[in-house]
Amino acid sequence: MEEAMEINCNELAQKFNACRPALCAIGDETRQLILRVLIENCGTGGLRVGEIQNSTNISRAAVSHHLKILKDAGIVNVRREGTKNFYYLDTASSTLFAVSELFHQAVEQMRQCPTYKEKNK
Repeated sequence: MEEAMEINCNELAQKFNACRPALCAIGDETRQLILRVLIENCGTGGLRVGEIQNSTNISRAAVSHHLKILKDAGIVNVRREGTKNFYYLDTASSTLFAVSELFHQAVEQMRQCPTYKEKNK
């Protein structure tokens, strides 16, 4: 049991390291606000920088900067129409699934810990 738990911990640590860029990207409050705006407007085909700016009262330059970080992390994607860029939450992104799987596995690992089992009898 202990050896299996150690293997799971090593696997979990590897998954955590793989997810670090996404976790860092969503750890910033400004980016969380931008993500919330994108989530609230999902199904619209995406939002332009100016629309995100109007919803958040963040400068255009700052919105663009944070969108680049979210895009580089694989959380947000962009759709281009001519000279217009529309940003949207990339629900098909393997990054979001990897982060979700990381937390799911962490919860399952936690449930196997004797201290968790003892507290939740």
